[in-house]
Parts: sequence; C-alpha cells; structure tokens
Amino acid sequence: MLSGIKKSLFLFAALLFFMPAIAQVEVTQLYVENKINPTGIDVLYPRLSWTLESSKRNMRQSAFDIRVSESLESLQKGVDLIFSTGKIPSDQSVFVQFTGNTLKPGRKYYWQVRVWDQNDRASKWSTPNYWIMGLMGPQHWQAKWIEAGVQDRSSRQSPIMRKEFALQKPVRLAVAFVTARGMYEAEINGKRVGDLYLTPGWTSYNKRLQYQTFDVTDLLNEGKNAIGVTLGDGWYRGKLGFNPKPDNYGKELALLFQMQVIYTDGTTEQIISDGSWLSSRGPILSSEIYDGEQYDARLEQEGWSKPGFVDVDWAAIRLANYPVINLVTTENEPIRKQEKFSPVKILTTPKGEKVLDFGQNLVGWVQVKATGKAGDQIRIQHAEVLDKEGNFYTANLRTAKQTNSYILKGGGEEIFEPHFCFQGFRYIKVEAYPGELKAENFTAFALYSDMQQTGSFSCSDDFVNRLQHNIQWSQRGNFLDVPTDCPQRDERLGWTGDAQAFAATAAFNFNVNSFYAKWLKDLAADQAADGSVPNVIPNILDEQCSPGWGDVATIAPWVMYRTYGDKVLLENQYESMKKWVKYIQNSAQNNLWKPKQSFGDWLFYRPEDDNSGRAAATDKDLIAQCFYAHSTQLLINAAKVLEKNYEVSYFDSLLTHIKDAFLHEYVTPAGRMVSGTQTAYVLALQFDMLPEAMRADAVERLVQNIHDYGDHLTTGFLGTPYLCHVLSRFGHSDLAYQLLLEKSYPSWLYPVTMGATTIWERWDGIKPDGTLQTPGMNSFNHYAYGAIGEWMYGVAAGIQSAPEVPGFKEIQIKPVVTRRLNFVEAEFQTYYGKLVSHWQWEQGQLLFQVSIPVNTSARVFIPAQSVDQIREDGRALRSHRDLELIGQVDGYVEVMLGSGDYEFQISR
Repeated sequence: MLSGIKKSLFLFAALLFFMPAIAQVEVTQLYVENKINPTGIDVLYPRLSWTLESSKRNMRQSAFDIRVSESLESLQKGVDLIFSTGKIPSDQSVFVQFTGNTLKPGRKYYWQVRVWDQNDRASKWSTPNYWIMGLMGPQHWQAKWIEAGVQDRSSRQSPIMRKEFALQKPVRLAVAFVTARGMYEAEINGKRVGDLYLTPGWTSYNKRLQYQTFDVTDLLNEGKNAIGVTLGDGWYRGKLGFNPKPDNYGKELALLFQMQVIYTDGTTEQIISDGSWLSSRGPILSSEIYDGEQYDARLEQEGWSKPGFVDVDWAAIRLANYPVINLVTTENEPIRKQEKFSPVKILTTPKGEKVLDFGQNLVGWVQVKATGKAGDQIRIQHAEVLDKEGNFYTANLRTAKQTNSYILKGGGEEIFEPHFCFQGFRYIKVEAYPGELKAENFTAFALYSDMQQTGSFSCSDDFVNRLQHNIQWSQRGNFLDVPTDCPQRDERLGWTGDAQAFAATAAFNFNVNSFYAKWLKDLAADQAADGSVPNVIPNILDEQCSPGWGDVATIAPWVMYRTYGDKVLLENQYESMKKWVKYIQNSAQNNLWKPKQSFGDWLFYRPEDDNSGRAAATDKDLIAQCFYAHSTQLLINAAKVLEKNYEVSYFDSLLTHIKDAFLHEYVTPAGRMVSGTQTAYVLALQFDMLPEAMRADAVERLVQNIHDYGDHLTTGFLGTPYLCHVLSRFGHSDLAYQLLLEKSYPSWLYPVTMGATTIWERWDGIKPDGTLQTPGMNSFNHYAYGAIGEWMYGVAAGIQSAPEVPGFKEIQIKPVVTRRLNFVEAEFQTYYGKLVSHWQWEQGQLLFQVSIPVNTSARVFIPAQSVDQIREDGRALRSHRDLELIGQVDGYVEVMLGSGDYEFQISR
C-alpha cells in the first residue's frame, strides 16, 4: 500500500516537472502578405502572419521562431534552411517581415513557425505552408507579346493560340506567368491551368496590368507537351460605360506567357510566348461583359491544346511591341467559382416564357447540359426579378443583353458555360432547349473574388438575419475584382461612393485587405495631377469628381488600417490621400468647398407626390463641406500614424478653418442648419462639425425629424452609413433599433418583406403595389445600403478594435442590448483568431458571452448597473482572478480580459 502511494506521488511529481513542456498554444493558420499559400509574391521581404489557438485563458505569445526552405522535406527536418530566425522574443504575430537573403523569381518557398507562450512553453511547429514568388519586375520578363495572326478587327471571335515543346528531364518545379491584353484561359496538355476566372482581372490597364502565377508542375510530362490559350475581349476590349463603347484600352488582343521550369538536377529552362506560336479561330464567336457569350461547338478543335495535334492550317502569330513596365502581380484574391445553385422552380410565365428560378440573386453564370443535333441553338437570358404579372423582366438592364447562346455540335451530351463574361441574375429564360427542361441540366455558379469570409451576424429576428444574408450576397456579387455598383445592367463599374460607404461593413464580412489595397492602387494611378479622383475606378468615364465619392481616397485606406493594422497600405496611399485633400483645399474659396459636380445624398427618400415638401433633400454644398472636414481629419490621423508631424500641424489648422466656415455658412446662431434633413444632422454630428454646446440640440432635431417621418429613415447613400451610429453615440440606440427593425418603406427590412435576396439600389425597387421603380436605374443587387452591417457588428454586438490600437491586437467589446431582440451574436475572424460577442435574454437574466483570440487583450463593457449583479463561470466578478475589474461607467461594468472564452450572467 505504501509503495503504491509513493508510486502515485512520483508520477504526480513527474507530471508537474514535465508540465512546462506541454504545449498550451497551437499555431493554426499562416498568411503571407494577407493570403494563405499565395502565388505571385513580388516583394523582396514579404510579411508573415499566423493565428494561435489555445483552450486556456490569458494566453500570449512571448517569442517566435520562423524557418524557410525551398524543400518541404528539408524544412520538416530543419536542415538546408534559407532562413531561420531562431527564438525571437516578441509578441508580434501579424505582419512579421521576412528578413532573409534575396528571394528568387518563380521559386516556391515552404515555411513554418512555432511560438512560446508567456510561461516560455513552446508550441509544436505549425503545419508547413508555402508561397511562390512572382517575376519581381520587368527585367525578368523574357516572353514577347504575341497577337493572333487570324484576328479580324471587325470580328469579335476569340482567337486560340498554341505551342508544342519537349522536356527532356524530370521536373522539380514549373511556374507559369501569364497575362493578356483582354482575358485569357490557358491549358497545358488538355488540362485547364489553375482555377481562376476572368483573368487577368480589371485594373487601370495602361498603368497597371496584372499577371497571374501558376504552379503547373503536375500538368507537365517528361517528353512532349503543348500549351493552348484562348483570348477574349473582357474589360480590355469589350463594351463599357454609359452608351457602351468598345476598345476602351486597345483594339487588339494579345498574350504574354512565360513558364520557368526547374529540373530535378537544378538546371532551368524558359518556355515563352514568341514567334514559334500558332493561332486559329476558336468556338467563341463573341463574349461581352454586358451582352454575354455566343458559342458554336461545331467550331471546336479536338485536342488543340495537346501534343500531336495537327495544326498545319493554323496561322503564324504576330509579335507585338507592348510594354512590360506596367505589369504587376495579382495582389488581391483572384476570381473563382464559389457556391452552386440548382433551380428551385421551373415556371411558365403568363406570356408563355420558360423560366428557371434559382432562388438567389447572384453573380456568375449557368452551366447547361443538353443533348441535341448539330446546329440546335439554345438561348439563355438572365434577369433579377419578375414583373408584377410574373413575366420575365429585363427593362432595368438598359442596353445589356445578358444573353448566352450555344450552338450544339451533336453526338451526345454537351456541357456549356461562358468563359469571358458574367451575369447578375436570379432567373433565366430558356429558349429552344432541345428536349424537356429539367432542373438537373442547369446549375448556377457564383463567381467572385475569393475573399475569406471573416464575419457572421445573427439575432432573434429572422428578417434581420435575412438582411445580413442579403448584405453578404450583394458583397459577393459586386466584389468581382473591383467593387462594382451593380452586376447586371450596362454599368458594372467601380463607383467610388459606393465603395467608401460600404468599406467598413465589407471588412467585417470578408477579408478585404488585399482587395481594397489593389483597387486603391488603381485609384492612385487614375487620380488626376491636380488630386481630383474619378467617380469610377478604373476610370473609363472621365468624370471628376463628387463629394462623398472622391473621399474614398481617404476613407477606405483608414478603414483598412483600422481593421487590419496594415500600415503598409496606409503608407502606399498616403500621398493619394493628401492629394485629394489638397485638391479640395485648392478648389475651395474662403475654406468653403462648393464643387461644380455633386451627386449629393444619392437616392434619398423622395415621395412621388411632393406637394407637401416631404422630399429629404440635403444641401449639396453642406454635404461637401462635411466630407471636406472628414477627409482632412482622416489625413491627420494617417499623418500621426506615419509620424509626419509637420503635416499633422498643418492640416490640424486647416481643419479648424473648415469647421469654422461650416458654422458660418450652414448653421444659424441658434443651431439650426440650412438643411433640416436627417442626413444634414447625421453628417454634422458624425464628423464633429458642431461645437459640443450645439450637439444636444442637433441630436434632438434629428430625433424629431425621424419621428416626423413615422420613425422611418430618409437618408441616401451618404447619410445612411452613419445614421444609427449617430443615434447610438448620442444615447438614442432604442431609436436606432427601431429603424433597423422597421419593415415598411423606407427601411432596411422593407426589401426583405418583398422577397429580396440581395440589397437593392433603391429603398423601393419594387413598390408596395408590386410595380417596379424607374427601369433606368433600378438594380436589385447594389450593396451601398448594406452599410448598416457595420452598426450591427460594431454596436449591436459591440465588436471594435480598441480606439488607439488598430487591427484588433487590442479589442473593445461594448454591445448595446435591447429588449426588442432576444439575442444578438456576431463572430469576426481577425488575423489573431476568432472574436465572438453574444448576448441573450434568458429567464430574466442577461447572458453575455465573449471569445477573445490568443495573443490579444480586450476591454469589455458588461451591460450592468452594478458589479454585484455579475457572475462569470459561477464566480462573483469582484473576486475573479482571470480578469481585471476596471470600474463602472454609463450602465456598463468595465473589465480587462485576456484570451479565452467567458460567460457573464447579469441578474436584473
């Protein structure tokens, strides 16, 4: 018996001795330049980030160790490393810069990391990840631009190009770099290169043309090989803009292809586009962004991208002298196929049309399976809604045809889908389908930039949950390489006002760090010499520039910095931010900006019969002055971060003059504004245009205005994002909830009651009587009004980065609870890990749950009047050892938390 006790004591002591060696933290996700396993990295010193997880509370990183190798086997053995930090004392786990020797173009690098916690216990090495380098500058391009010898400027038929080559030795790594003037799809040995679509994406082509990087090792054979590439018009040569016109960037399609082959013996070879390629016409007769695709399967050439194909009838290509100096790697996430949908209904409309309903308004295309005889032609037209009578409705597409047609070759089942276009739709009308329409022969695929979903929001109100669904689906559909305004009519442009209004909500829903970084570089490229910002980016309208639209130059960079802590993005955009503010300053007179062009508070509430003066029109110059001040403040914020002290002082002084001019021009001595609209008071309060002594009266005027409209909003694109924020900031969160939960027009939930599956462009795109708004501008997939999402995450759930610390390294959670909802729950995936805020009413108590990521801390405001009301994990808050009690303020008890899961019970 005694020996058994001694044995147990020995085992217990041994366990205590070895406890420090047991890992308490796990490295779970690795990022290189914001992306997971990226290809085409073109910075010499990429930034590395990782996420940590632990089941323990209050876990922090105290040190890290990174190692990098060109060989996965060597990495895992820890030998032949090209970079190893050793143990570095640091709590930094986001944007840690690689500091090794020069990285080589087209090489694949494997890496992993381990960390130590605050008790100096080491984690295991992470699962290895990798990145592939891009070409690192124009000096490394050996390929030549080539054009198809069969191109006819009067024809829009897509050319195809091919080249055969032989590889005489085993291949260790093969990386292809591809771009086009137009769009391209590439194949090697009959297999598609990559899973990207609509490449090379849309940029300000003359200044910035993206190329893509592909690992094609597994597509190659030792011996004979073949490359085949199809080109299409895309944004480069297709019709764009109002009164759509073609050839905005050029008249000829061209290809640039370079493949770097590294053999197992270490030698290398380059396969490039040059004079040895051949060209022919392909089966795509035309493919237009707005109009759709025409495809004739009878023109397919079997095996054309495989070795051994007989190409004696093919024409020689033409060498072209286009520059490579404007080539840049793909910085944002590429477009990929995402969710797929089957039809939920097959309808015959009152007009006798055969229509399929996919149940969701989406952006992408429909894959069709059909069996028929050669020459049969299927025609598929796309639409967002049916009209009041239930007929297929396309009037709101304006000149866009949104139609794909396929001519069968016969001989069995054939599968068709577009290549160089996309459609915005929920419904399709099918004409001349050979045989019975069956749901299994039609599949809709969503296409959008492959952003990581980072946010979710839900509550006890199913209509609000549907609103959140609609917000995210409008973001998916319109974040298609650029943030477009709508995906269906003859527009689909990167409208700047929409992009700034929605930026903060976008950053909660998906990781848009790289998405905005890429688009903002195009903004800077297209910004005029005087600092003015075009209304759309990339700029194909040549319109300069409107208040609240051009201000995206300051708003979006600051939102991205606050969300992700990405100082490099802020540095890259700072000069553009400053140029915009200086442009306004130079345009202003006596510190008042009264621009020649202004969209004002776009699509604000306007009843059709306005004899009583109910239209909520806000003075456009008042709006301009508010955004002038806001952009100046954001420039000051950025200058402080970047330690530009002189510019902080200079623009601080300017901001004082801007606000003084505002008061003199737009506010009476009694505090009444020249426009008494919701938007006027919201902007003045949100941007601190009024002295503190005037703010209480302004808030009351705002509240009274909302009551005057029956507790409905009347704001447009510029006032809506801030409306509920201002109400909550000044103690009227109950009214903010009233606006959120309102179901009658105008409101966020009105479209939900009308069956919307995405956000509408207008508050009443479909009127209560079922008729449709003016077809000239009535998109049913237009994310701007979805900007309420930021309030839902940031106020209802209370999730924010700490005011003085960006990127959620330090967190603030301060939910505004209401009896109007039984619960609210939001999750947000930061670079540090998953952050959760959840409150719920249960049997007279308020339950409040939070999850704080490892290696962060959180200032949490618990909704309670007294510390004595609160228990956590069954323990009274006053005696809790896992947290720090700060104090009580304004109906909250403030605590500091380390990482972990916490559940507070608040008695009432």
